[in-house]
Parts: sequence; C-alpha cells; structure tokens
Amino acid sequence: MIVDVKVPVLAESVAEATLLQWQKKPGEVVTRGDTLIEIETDKVVLEIPAPSDGVVKEVRKAEGDMVQSEEVIATIDTEYAAEGVPSETEPPQIMPLEDAATKSVAEAMPLSPSVRRLVTEHGLDAAQIPGSGKGGRITKSDVFEYLERRQQPPATPSPGQVAAPAPPAPPPPEQAPPEQQPFAIKARGERREPMSRLRARIAERLVEVQRTAAILTTFNEVNMQPVMELRQRYRETFEKAHGVRLGYMSFFTRAAVLALQRFPQVNAYIDGDDIVYHDYCDIGIAVASPRGLVVPVLRDAQALGFADIERQINETAVRARDGKLGPDELIGGTFTITNGGIFGSLLSTPILNPPQSAILGMHKIQERPIAEGGEVVVRPMMYLALSYDHRIIDGREAVQFLVAIKEALEDPARMLLEV
Repeated sequence: MIVDVKVPVLAESVAEATLLQWQKKPGEVVTRGDTLIEIETDKVVLEIPAPSDGVVKEVRKAEGDMVQSEEVIATIDTEYAAEGVPSETEPPQIMPLEDAATKSVAEAMPLSPSVRRLVTEHGLDAAQIPGSGKGGRITKSDVFEYLERRQQPPATPSPGQVAAPAPPAPPPPEQAPPEQQPFAIKARGERREPMSRLRARIAERLVEVQRTAAILTTFNEVNMQPVMELRQRYRETFEKAHGVRLGYMSFFTRAAVLALQRFPQVNAYIDGDDIVYHDYCDIGIAVASPRGLVVPVLRDAQALGFADIERQINETAVRARDGKLGPDELIGGTFTITNGGIFGSLLSTPILNPPQSAILGMHKIQERPIAEGGEVVVRPMMYLALSYDHRIIDGREAVQFLVAIKEALEDPARMLLEV
C-alpha cells in the first residue's frame, strides 16, 4: 500500500513553510516515527515523521521548496515488510547459473538499498561480509560489525615472536628559519546563504514595529542583593521540594505580573482605533535558539508559582534549543521579558514584540558602589530597561511600572503579600 507523507496542519497565522534537508532518500527503508525531513515556518522548525514502516517510494518536493498545510511531499510503500526483504510485488532477481556458481551466497543475495549504499560508500566487497539475516542476507548491522572488525588494531606478537622492525622514518624536510619564511597570505573568501524563514520573519517584524510604534525606553537600576540572598538561603530546599532550580526569571516574572496588574495599559495593545485590555498575563520569555530568537509564552502567569514558572521556562528553553517548540507555544503573549545579561550586556534598549506594547530588558549583574544610608557600599546591581509604545502608555505609567518591578525585587516579600 502507498501512504502519503503530508505537511502537518500549520497555525492559522502561518500560510506556508520551507522544506529543509531530507533525512531519507527514495529507496531507503524507514520505520514509523523516523524523521523524514524538517520544515521551517516563520515561527518554528517542525519534524515530519514517517507515518508507517516501509520504503520511501517517491519524494515530490525538493529541499528549499515552499509547501502548505496537508500538502503531499512524499510517499511510502508499506509492502516492504522489513529491512532487506523486497515486497511481494517486486520481481525476484534471477541470476544466470554460471554467474551464481562463481559467486558466494552473500554476493548472489540481493542487497537492500541502505546496505548497498553502505557497501558502496566504504568500498567493501559484499562477498567478504557474513550475513545474519534471513537466508544469509546482509543487514546494516552486519556491515557495521564488519567495519568495526576492520578498524581494530592488529594483535600484539606473542613472546616467542619477533616483530619485524619498522622502516626508518624519513628525515624531516628542512625548513627555513622563521625570519626567512615567506609571509602567509590568507584567502579572502565570502559566501552567500539564503536567509531562513525564521530570520526573515524576525527582520520583517522588527522593522515593522519600529515603523508603526512610537517606541520609547526608560531605565532604572535594581539592587539584586535581597534576591540573591533569598536564593542562596532556600536554593537547596527549593530544589529538593520542587525538583527544579530556583533561578532569577521566576522573580522577574512574578514582579512583572504584579506591576502589570497595577498598570493594565502596559498589558494592553492597540488594534486599529481600539485598545485591547487583558485580564490575564501571558508572559513571553525571549530565548536564543540555534536558528534565531524565539519567544515562548507562559500562559496565565498570574496563576503560576515560582516552581511552576521555573519548570516551564526550563522545559521551553530545552525545546527551543532542540527545535521542538510547537506553533501554539509562540502565539499570543501580552508582555515580554528578555535577558541580555546572560550574554554580558550591561545596558540595552529592547525592541517591542508586536502587537505588544511593552518589553522588559534584564541585564548583567555587576557589583558597583552605591550610596546607601549615607554611606558608600558595594552592591550587586542590575540595570533595567522598559521599552514601551508611547501611543498607549504615558511616560508616567512607564516609569511607575518600572519602579514597581524594582521595589518588588528589592523587597521580595512584596511578591508574597502582593503589595
């Protein structure tokens, strides 16, 4: 039976996707669940698995082609029962008697496409490989074992044997002194690569928001010593109780939730001539992935505790790194937090994540002298930046919002008492 391989149903906001590199070629044996190819949308990279066991019969779309939801990109022949066993519809290979008499059983036995490719790639003689499959058929495992045996070092000679002396090594070529060697000129190379859909979409959205929004940034600084002391005091207890490490992001997320509840316009966005307010806080956490910046969303962050926040952030960070995020995890969001401090950034002006109206920028924690109680003391300080859309958020609300985050972090008890 021929089974179609289709593009999965994409999100409503995603019209098409780009095919990346095929992992399987026509004629190769696949097992259900094997990754056939990855597709890239403007949000995520998705894997397309084999829907059933069989052999890739046809590839209808090439790498780099644009595809749409539920479009057929390949077909699989499920009558190929197992590796190296041809389907019933495949005509048997008949060899002349005189040829069969001069060949070993392994040579006379037909090879599966994957085994034939391995034999060709490594320049092997199939007659030298013992087969463990049905009827002495050679499997991929047989080829790998044969290669391992070939790569093993020769046995050391016994005490009664004398190894042949190694030929003398040729004398090293004469080299000119360093001051007399010619200056090495490095090649001036360049290369051109097509922009990925994810990178192209990021560029498009960033240019669009700077063109359509009135972006302004306000700054403040926070003394991180209370948070650091609290983490140090309860780190081991917290991890034993919840099975997750207590990081900084849970503190900043909880502080942001409290501030968003006090200043709802920061949690809103403009839609035409209307302002859309949210009575919930879906916090986007910017994560750097190998393919670019993605912003997975913590749904209903106002209802999450510290352990839930840390657990979800860790899980989404791993999936982002491995390219496993689903489109639904990146859609929506009412406010975003980005942490450039993990890369060493001391100060920056983050760009809005449209259609949101504000974004909080965290930065590197650095010890600095500050005035405290009339004395100069050294404290671990962090600069905070809030970029906001001045069309909907006035400067007073933006400054007060950032001060509310600062006060919550410098007195973490506020987050428990919600004051």
